[in-house]
Amino acid sequence: MDELVARGLEVRYGAGEAQVVALRGVDLMVQPGQLLAVTGPSGAGKSTLLWALAGALRPDAGEVSVAGTVLTDRAQAASLGVVVVPQGNGLASSLTAAENVVVPLLSGGVAADEAARRTDHALALVGLEESGNHLIEELSGGQQQRVALARAFAAQAGVLLADEPTSDLDAANRERVMAALRAEAQRGAAVVMATHDPEAAEQTDGELHLDEGVATWRRPLARPVHG
Repeated sequence: MDELVARGLEVRYGAGEAQVVALRGVDLMVQPGQLLAVTGPSGAGKSTLLWALAGALRPDAGEVSVAGTVLTDRAQAASLGVVVVPQGNGLASSLTAAENVVVPLLSGGVAADEAARRTDHALALVGLEESGNHLIEELSGGQQQRVALARAFAAQAGVLLADEPTSDLDAANRERVMAALRAEAQRGAAVVMATHDPEAAEQTDGELHLDEGVATWRRPLARPVHG
């Protein structure tokens, strides 16, 4: 079970009087099948939290674990199935949309026919089935954002972390992406999205609000049922 847990996360930048505390003792637990929204104003610590959950940012205090394994770095987190969709999308501009999705799958050892099937399905999920042969630089910002999401969906992550996944999208594509994120959770992923979008946040199972690094549950996630 790819349960995502953070305990007492603290992240600080700088030193001395210039030190900034980006996260202050944040706790959370996201079960497979759950979709969590992390909200808050710019500079509240949302992206910092996502990168700490991804293993890319080592906390100054506390720990993050996936399926009971404490994360030590990004490579280890990736090996445990933690996939990140960054705000900048992280796409290769010299590749087509489809190549941006299929190349990571092939490099990860997915068979060519399965990688092609996943790529077609993922691009269709985000409404880009007709744009697979377009270079990234030929696509709009919103289309690029959807390619980055398709790449994450094709990876079939155990934990999916998405930073502002609907920020550049119109209403119709926002609903398409939210449906795809929900489908990822229903597949069994633990999904966390940082968002400024209140309408997107309302469609999640819980909302953790950050303000100056302090976390408050506006809508707690349901606790797991054991028995």
